Amino acid sequence: MALRNFFKFREIPDSETAKPFIDHLEDLRWTVVKMAITLFAAMIVCFAFRTTLTHIMQRPLSLLDPKIRTLQSLGITDSFTISFSLAFYAGIVLSFPLLVYFIAEFVLPALTAVEKRLLLPAIGVSFALFLVGVFACYYLLLPKTIGFFFRDAESLGWVPNWTVREYYSFVTRFTIGFGLAFELPIVVLALVRFGLLTYDFMKNTRPYAVVLIFVLAAIITPTPDILTLMAMGFPMYLLYESCIWIAWLMQRKAARVSIDG
Repeated sequence: MALRNFFKFREIPDSETAKPFIDHLEDLRWTVVKMAITLFAAMIVCFAFRTTLTHIMQRPLSLLDPKIRTLQSLGITDSFTISFSLAFYAGIVLSFPLLVYFIAEFVLPALTAVEKRLLLPAIGVSFALFLVGVFACYYLLLPKTIGFFFRDAESLGWVPNWTVREYYSFVTRFTIGFGLAFELPIVVLALVRFGLLTYDFMKNTRPYAVVLIFVLAAIITPTPDILTLMAMGFPMYLLYESCIWIAWLMQRKAARVSIDG
């Protein structure tokens, strides 16, 4: 039933007959297949450059004590399995525009000609925001976060001895999660554009949105500490706050157009 209600959104308004449910499922299947093939191809490319990727991932460690710059590998197959995991996350970054395009192509098949022309620029903006989030996390937050935990462990008299698996899991989830967090304006503005969200609704439900944002940040962040939670949640809140005002501007513009028309 939930799928049927969702698929109604894909129907062309002027169409006389509804598209059969099985056809929607077939479209969904091909969308998943195209996304899987694209991601797999990107993973293969990234795996071929795994040595370069590992050097990039371990760059934040160069700011720390020399003792921690060499990570420990505890599993026999770590060099292979972790490389595939790293290639998977790097593949998401590399194939992100195509993945978004396939999703948009499936969810919004009934776009007008003007809206279709705006789709590619919108995907470009979405990818740019994603990269801004990834690079902001990598260059600004990640070194400070890693340095904080390193010094905190030393203050307790411990010798930090991190493993490759733990370090890569932390870095990839943190950076990718931050990149996805920067997609919030695109998601919110798309919902506003299609009339599923309004400025008044967003303004009135701001307290609930703040709670939801920090719950989402707690899920995304790789560690349960309050520092990492705030580092993830606060920028997401600022992005959401900016969306409220952009929604207000969009609503005012739409109102002026309707009056002039």
